[in-house]
This record gives sequence, structure tokens and C-alpha cells, in this order.
Amino acid sequence: MKRITIYDVAKEADVSLATVSRVINDSNVVREDTKQRVQEAIEKLGYKPNAIAQGLALSKTTTVSIVMSEKLFAYNGKILNGLMDVAKIYNYNIMFHTTSKGISKMQDVIESIIKSHVDGVILFNDNFSEDEMEVLQEYQIPMVVVGSQLAETGIDNVGNVYVNFEQMAYQMVNELFEKGITDISLVEDKLNLSMMAQLRSGIEKAFAEKGMEFKKYISYDDTYKSSYNFLTDYFKSHKPSQFVFTFRDSQAIALLNACQEAGYKIPDDCQVVCVLNNKYLSMTRPNISTFNIPEYDMGAVSMRLLTKMLVDDDSIKDKDSKQIELGYSFIPKGTTK
Repeated sequence: MKRITIYDVAKEADVSLATVSRVINDSNVVREDTKQRVQEAIEKLGYKPNAIAQGLALSKTTTVSIVMSEKLFAYNGKILNGLMDVAKIYNYNIMFHTTSKGISKMQDVIESIIKSHVDGVILFNDNFSEDEMEVLQEYQIPMVVVGSQLAETGIDNVGNVYVNFEQMAYQMVNELFEKGITDISLVEDKLNLSMMAQLRSGIEKAFAEKGMEFKKYISYDDTYKSSYNFLTDYFKSHKPSQFVFTFRDSQAIALLNACQEAGYKIPDDCQVVCVLNNKYLSMTRPNISTFNIPEYDMGAVSMRLLTKMLVDDDSIKDKDSKQIELGYSFIPKGTTK
């Protein structure tokens, strides 16, 4: 017999999940006629509050852990806003776990998550290895990875909300080929290696289909304190490619400045695109071309997916239903032709 969930009640009453949650929580912001309709749906379906609904009714909270690198806070603000807004609807308690090189080790984070008895986990990008996720699976903790596409894994209890960065790079490179541009570089971002792997894979795929090899993956070691210092030295002995992919604003701006200081013109000598969009890209001269990525939606959809996993919703029984790809669009500005 199918277990009735809060989603069934919302559908029967023709209201949002938030409205059902507010009725269960006896909120005063719901109109009386709407509240009556929800209560009638609850009685008709024989709905019994599950752990989440009981938590709301008793002013308790379900606890969700969010795990991310502390260096990525500035770049994931919109995703966090989406996560937090949906979490507030369900009165979730949020526990942040941050990782930093040489300080907060992932095994310590896993131990803390297990000891805290959290109900679910949101992981940013590729913080966890498959082995580490398997540990959480043993404790039956639902997980959602947000940001990058999760590699094929044997873990069942994990969802993924992502933008297809591989397809993004593949599509743009093919458009460049159509314009006769084959001199293309990708600047490595060591903070987002999962995304970098996908971007690089997309570029390499496009090159391979044309019988060419992609050779300009620009990486630098820790002897350089910043990408600007590296790129300044790099352009003393290297000419910038006709087109350069960067991932974060700091890299794009560093590339822009280093190129111009070396005497190259943007976009005549070198076109630049930054994958992640933020306000700083419009403060440069010229403005830096970028992509419109639905970051807020990524956060909101991730938390919604986790709520379904927490109640074992029938709509996400199979593995594919837990994989949600969001779209993107290119925003041409002053650094591309």
C-alpha cells in the first residue's frame, strides 16, 4: 500500500508544499478556506504526519548538513540563498561543515556528520570521494551533490543537481571552430577540479571530433601566490590564445589585466570568457563575457530534492529521477566578438 506523503496532500488540495507545511504547523498566515481545504485533503487521504511533518508540528526541526570548502563561500552565495529559502519553508535546522586545506579534513567532517545524527546532507561539487559517500550511505543518510555533474557511481542514495559544464564547453568550442578559431586555452582552477575536468573533457571532445588534440590546458603550481602573478610571468614567454576559458572572476580579471599589461588587446588579440557570473565582471573594462547559470535555482531544487529523498517520495524511486540538469545561456560582453 502506497504511503501517503505531504506531496499527495498538496496535490489533492491544489496548494503548494509550503502551504501544507504551514497548515500542519498551525501558521496564521494561511487563509481559513485554504486551511480547511488542506485539512479536508489530510482527512480524505488518511495522511499521518511523517518525521518531517511531526518536527514542524512539535516545533522541532529536521537537520540538514551543508558541506563546502570555505574558499568557495564567495562563489556559492546564490546557491546558498536558494538552499536556505527552501530550508526555511520546512523549518529545517542547517548545520554547516566547511573544509580547508590542511585544517578541516574530510574524515573529520564525516565523523561530525555521523555523530550529529543529521537527516540529510548537501554536498558542494566534489568534496567527497565515492568511498566517503559510501560511509554515509551505510548510515542511511540521503545526499544531494550540487554544482557539478556527479560521475557514475554505485551509490543509490545520492541525488545530483547540476549544470552540464562539459556540454557548455563542447558547444562553445564548436561555435569557435565555425568561426575559424582553433587556438583555445583553458586556465585551471584548483578550487573547482571537478568542474575543470568537465570543461576540459568538453573541449577535448570537440577537438577530437575534428581530428585535433587540445594542448593548451594552463596549470600552475603553488609557487605562485595568485593567478595574476603566474599569468604575468606566463605572457613574458607565451602569446595568449585567441580564445581563453576561465572559471572564476578573479582568474578572468587576472587574465584580462596580464594580457593588456603585456601589450595585447582584448578582444582583438585574445577573447576571454568566465564561466561563473558575478557583479565584478561588469566592473572591468571591457566587461567580461560570461554565462547565465541558475545558481539560486540550483540551491532551491537541491533542497527540494533532498526533502523528497527524506520522505522516500515515489517520484524519485529510480536513480535517474535523482539526477536533475539545469540549463544555462551565454552572455556576450566586451571580451568576445
